[in-house]
Amino acid sequence: MTTLRPFVCDDLFTYNDVNTDAFTETFNLQFYLGYLATWPEYFSTAQGPAGNTLGYVMGKVEGKGDNWHGHVTAVTVAPSYRRQGLAKKLMGELEGISEKMHDGFFVDLFVRKSNSNAITMYQGLGYTVFRTVLNYYAGQEDAYDMRKALPRDVEKRSVVPLTRPIHPWELEHD
Repeated sequence: MTTLRPFVCDDLFTYNDVNTDAFTETFNLQFYLGYLATWPEYFSTAQGPAGNTLGYVMGKVEGKGDNWHGHVTAVTVAPSYRRQGLAKKLMGELEGISEKMHDGFFVDLFVRKSNSNAITMYQGLGYTVFRTVLNYYAGQEDAYDMRKALPRDVEKRSVVPLTRPIHPWELEHD
């Protein structure tokens, strides 16, 4: 049986098997520890019966006013545990925190345009493409900024798509 639990520092020694595909970003140690210290409620791990790490999600809350939202920084599942609904559970955990703990208007994430499997999964979870960010990934690949409205956004204004692509320097940084 898989257990979702808060991510702890020691988990940084066990997640290597999870970060194995080309689409999964691996960040430096300070990045992970910064998220864990600042937004611990947004950092969860999926642990298998043998204590192995099967996947994790990390995110944060950001924005101001109607732009107050949860952000998925990373969600990934080890290749041998994919297609079992684990990413859906991890995303649900983050969405629930964004809604119930932080009263956000939406949850957003960035995904490579070439990552069709992830895009399909996110669409199945209710996310839509809000906008395209040109050259987002190391100046070489475009990203989709995908969003899912939360109950606070009754009119779903946060997910009305932009009509033009933007550049990374046009992103809001609140």
